[in-house]
Amino acid sequence: MYRYLFLAVVLLAAPVLWASATPGDAFPRELSSYHDAASAGIWPVLKARAAAEPFNVVATVIFLLAVLHTFATARIRHWAHEIEERHRATLQLRTDVDRDNDGRPDEVSFPGQILHFFSEVEAVFGIWAVVLGAAIVWFKGLDTAVHYLGQKVNFTEPMFVVIIMALASTRPVMRLAEQSLRLVAALGGGRPVAWWFSILTIAPLLGSFITEPAAMTIAALLLAKQFYELKPSARLMYATLGLLFVNISIGGTMTHFAAPPVLMVAHAWGWDMTYMFTHFGWHAVAGIVLSNVVYFLAFRKELLALQPTPAGDTRLEEPVPAWVTIVHLVFLGFTVWMAHYPVLFIGGFLFFLAFAQATAHHQNKVDLRSPLLVGFFLAGLVIHGGLQAWWIQPVLGSLGELPLYFGATVLTAFNDNALITYLATLVPGFTEEFKFAVVAGAVTGGGLTVIANAPNPAGQSILQRYFPDGVSPLGLLLGALVPTMIVVFSFLVL
Repeated sequence: MYRYLFLAVVLLAAPVLWASATPGDAFPRELSSYHDAASAGIWPVLKARAAAEPFNVVATVIFLLAVLHTFATARIRHWAHEIEERHRATLQLRTDVDRDNDGRPDEVSFPGQILHFFSEVEAVFGIWAVVLGAAIVWFKGLDTAVHYLGQKVNFTEPMFVVIIMALASTRPVMRLAEQSLRLVAALGGGRPVAWWFSILTIAPLLGSFITEPAAMTIAALLLAKQFYELKPSARLMYATLGLLFVNISIGGTMTHFAAPPVLMVAHAWGWDMTYMFTHFGWHAVAGIVLSNVVYFLAFRKELLALQPTPAGDTRLEEPVPAWVTIVHLVFLGFTVWMAHYPVLFIGGFLFFLAFAQATAHHQNKVDLRSPLLVGFFLAGLVIHGGLQAWWIQPVLGSLGELPLYFGATVLTAFNDNALITYLATLVPGFTEEFKFAVVAGAVTGGGLTVIANAPNPAGQSILQRYFPDGVSPLGLLLGALVPTMIVVFSFLVL
């Protein structure tokens, strides 16, 4: 009976599954195809676009559900732990049964593991991308879904982040970064507070040269070792995480080639390195230093009371031959150079893996789990983000200079800031002042949520083990709020 039921479902669904858009129909629709009235306000424009393409509303509702899901991950993780505890109590598992040598008992709770997956922030947008894909198939047909996911969506940035994270977290690169920052920390006697200040000041500025994802990876790994391992208070942990995210977001604006939100507009608007530093870079440096000083003063007593502990990873202290480090930097530089060409930087990474195997006695294990999760997060985000232009573009285009700055800041909290700046290039008639406002606003809000800036998931993935129930979105928002306001002051007043 079941086989006939299955066959009936397939036959009924076939016309929907294999329906394709009529020739000439684009998905998503070009913004110019809506023919908005020149004098129409923002709400009439949004209503008209929703009526012209009802799927706009479907895609945005799914996106908003994904955003809400990110705020519920801590609660879902709590449910997963409860189910697993009940499962262990029922089966009275022996913790030493580990036949596959993965460090966990072989017998697990299937519902608990599923809930764990749903509680991973990095998996949220990928999960809802499945829902979105099913909706596209249902409303537009399978051909349209395949064309959108396979050809329209650009996955270059997620792939790049996976490779750059893996390279930046290798022992030779980490050791070089640690030695460089140690020189700065030595000015403060090498105490934890000196490490805290040097990492949060220097590492974000490296994002202008080695890319923000690489700078985030290095900063998060060093903060884990030099700060979070010392078990500071939860309040200070969230303040530091928010400060890191904000500083990384603005630290990549000294050049025109390293920060994703800048990359999206630099070529279209003719911005070079000189323009970036004179209009953005010095504001970013001032904002980073001011934010660090304010948080140091606010947490001065606790920061000064932190005491260093013996290093847990002695291999990191073992010397690495200079030539090995140089080869790693060459691979890192090649990846940054070829950041827009996946075939080349992925091919280069395969050669790197061979080199890492040949020099295994100078390496730590190349861990791809965190980079792949972050790549999965960003891939899901760009899938959803590509269908949000219908409402973001008119919102940006309807604002004045100052409202545009704050509007971009707020919108960035709910979408990747690179998407915000890209959509700004589609708005005709932007003056230089408007261009500055939208880019400055986008990088200002890049620390408010984990989805606001592409490198944020990398930092959260590395540091979330220090937060017992995972990183709370509200805690991150509160931690980033003060430095975000300081950055507003730096961009608009200084």
